[in-house]
Amino acid sequence: MADAMIVTTDDGVRLAVEVRGSEGAPVLLLSNSLGTTMAMWDPQVAALSQRYRLVRYDGRGQGQSACPAGAASMDRLGRDALAVLDALGVERAHFCGLSMGGMIGQWLAARAPERLLRLVLANTSACMAPPSAWQSRLEGVLADGMGPLAEASLQRWFTPAFLAAEPDRADWIRQMLLANDPQGYAACCAAIRDMDQRRTASLNTVPTLVIAGDADPATSVADAQFLVDAAADARLVTLPAAHLSNVECPALFTQAVIDHLG
Repeated sequence: MADAMIVTTDDGVRLAVEVRGSEGAPVLLLSNSLGTTMAMWDPQVAALSQRYRLVRYDGRGQGQSACPAGAASMDRLGRDALAVLDALGVERAHFCGLSMGGMIGQWLAARAPERLLRLVLANTSACMAPPSAWQSRLEGVLADGMGPLAEASLQRWFTPAFLAAEPDRADWIRQMLLANDPQGYAACCAAIRDMDQRRTASLNTVPTLVIAGDADPATSVADAQFLVDAAADARLVTLPAAHLSNVECPALFTQAVIDHLG
């Protein structure tokens, strides 16, 4: 059974949160990519909730979570993740984030390492330059809605082989993208636009697994290797996937996470 709840942040934003698994188990907090909801973790939920107190949430501006007008920041998104843990009375947790969720994980490793047990950074990067590309994307979404972006995103997020073999799963993600509030999507685009965590990457002392997709055009294996090399205790696993590796290679992804968290 899943328990749904609302967590209100210190700036008054309501975040949708779901909790599954045994109350006595170690907590694992999942953080989704830009443009998706907590549902993107559905392929992992059954296995992970048997081992962990599984907590997932819609990031601000995504899914059922609210978002005030204007730009968000990576600092704000990181503090949102801490707000979820605080509301649940959790002092320390495992954390697994993909893409934007992985950027939040990097922020936590540098700014709040005492709250982390082990860390998984999947299909992510310390910097997503150039800022002008993100500015163009957020302006396009605000002007034209999510439609044009959704199809382009699928081409980056999945390999051609996956799109051909799994049209239903691809459409599941497409519908998730189309359901986005353009204002919320744009706010998080601004957080990624303004982010550069390369200088703080060496502050990561948390035992870390970095997952990369060997066909990921958005966050490359080289981006992943940078995070591994900068951290004190990190290793790399590369999966035969593009950007949403947890959806394209669900069994391999889940097993890699379990092997790392223990």
